[in-house]
Amino acid sequence: MTLSQIRNRMEGLYLKGMLNTIEPVITEIQKGDISFLEAMDRLLESEWRFRLHESTRKRIGRSKIRYGASLEEFDFTINRRITKSQIKELSNLDWCKEGKPLILVGPTGIGKTYLARSFGLLACEMGKSTLFMTVTDFLEHQALARACTGYLRFRDKLTKPDLIILDDFGMRKFTSQEAEDLRDIIELRSYGKSTLITTQLPIKHWSEVITDDIIREALIDRLETPGIVIELAGETVRSRYKKALEKPATKE
Repeated sequence: MTLSQIRNRMEGLYLKGMLNTIEPVITEIQKGDISFLEAMDRLLESEWRFRLHESTRKRIGRSKIRYGASLEEFDFTINRRITKSQIKELSNLDWCKEGKPLILVGPTGIGKTYLARSFGLLACEMGKSTLFMTVTDFLEHQALARACTGYLRFRDKLTKPDLIILDDFGMRKFTSQEAEDLRDIIELRSYGKSTLITTQLPIKHWSEVITDDIIREALIDRLETPGIVIELAGETVRSRYKKALEKPATKE
């Protein structure tokens, strides 16, 4: 069998990882640099890594999380009342593996969304199905689902992922139906699925956007009691950059 035939067979079997490695591996075999068992190990390793990379790429695509967020690039020189050790502990994603909620509270520009996206991308890399959406998008899809009698499909879509990220909770008041649907989804997710929420509103002020006491208390009970709440405060990233831009240039 020729190399061309081997490549055609690999293409037909969708062994793209092996396909990228077969030529240098054959060259090493011919030179006597590696044994056949070592060659097989090399090919299998290449295929495994390729499939791992592809599955991660697809999970990130389905998650709707924008690239560009990384905990390694998180700026700790800005005092936001969260330490490296806290970030390190959260980055192991034990809270996600255990289905616990995570709530990031803090003012605009403090880095809540950046952290949420970073954790979401990490979850994708660890094999967790993830979905990111702003609360505004959530409410728009919820309204459309209710109008088209498609709420159950909408609810199923939001209860299936291992991790769902709801960004910018508290931007506007919820109607009773919106609040009840959110509570319903969080209730279903509380059985082994993790929810990450970013918000400017401390939990004690959620009454400003969810006025129904029963629904609000039931929602908080599913989020705060079993979950982790991180309150960020201090100088925001935007204010730091603004000061840097306004700083007069030094004369030489």
